Amino acid sequence: MNRKLMNRAVSRLTGGVGLAALLLSSLLMAGLAAQDKPKKKAQKKKVPAAMKPVKDVPGLPRVLLIGDSISIGYTVGVRELLSGKANVHRPLTNCGPTTKGVKELNKWLGDKPWDVIHFNFGLHDLKYLGPKGQNLADPKGEGSHQQVPVIDYEKNLRTMVTRLEKTGAELVWRTTTPVPPGARGRVVGDSVKYNQAAAKIMKERKIAIDDMYTFCMPRLKEIMRPANVHFTPAGSKALAGRAVAAINAALKRRAASSRK
Repeated sequence: MNRKLMNRAVSRLTGGVGLAALLLSSLLMAGLAAQDKPKKKAQKKKVPAAMKPVKDVPGLPRVLLIGDSISIGYTVGVRELLSGKANVHRPLTNCGPTTKGVKELNKWLGDKPWDVIHFNFGLHDLKYLGPKGQNLADPKGEGSHQQVPVIDYEKNLRTMVTRLEKTGAELVWRTTTPVPPGARGRVVGDSVKYNQAAAKIMKERKIAIDDMYTFCMPRLKEIMRPANVHFTPAGSKALAGRAVAAINAALKRRAASSRK
C-alpha cells in the first residue's frame, strides 16, 4: 500500500472512530517508516593473510606448509622470508588432527608438483574431548579422552607419509610444539610422547626433522602466550625463521639431487 492510499484510509478511519483510529494510524505509519529505512549490507569477514590463495611466480620452487593454527601463525612470516625465492602455499584451513589429514590430504596436495612439503600434526590429536565431544575438556574429567590416541596417531601419520612420499617432494617433518603449564584441555609432556611416535616414522623413512619443540622449550616465556599453546606475534616470527632454515636446507638437497 502506497502512502497516498494509506493516508486516505487513515482519514476515513479518524472521521469515524476517533482515538482507536488514531492509534491504528500511528502503527501503520510507523510500519511504513521502518520499510523506508535502507537495509544494512552484510559485512564480509576479513580473510587472514595466511588463508589467502597464492599466485605462483613462474620459475620459483613450490613449497607447501601443512599444519594447524601454529603453522597458520608462521605462514606469512615464511612467505615474507622466502619472497622471490619460493612460492609458499598452505591449505586454506586449519589442518587439525591426523584424522582430518587422512581424509583431506589429496585435496591439499592438488594436482601440481611440490618441491618441499613442511608438515606437522599433533596438538589437535593430543587434546582432550569430553564424553559428548566437548572441546578442550578437563583431562581428568569423567569420560574425557584424547581426540586421537597416540597409537592411532602413529597409524594415521604412516598413511599420510606414504602418500606424501609419492609426490616426489623433499619432506620436512616439524615436531609438535610444547604444551605449557595451565593450557586448557591438554597435558604437559604429551607433545613429547607424540613426537617420539612421529620421530620413529621419520627416521625409518629418512625424512628431515625441523625440531621446533626443542627450540621452544628454553624460551616458552618469551615466545608463547601464558597458559596457551599459541604463540605471540614475536614467537610466530621466530618459528617462521626456523621453518625457513629447514625449507632452505630441503631446497638445497633437492637441487643437489637433481644435478646427479
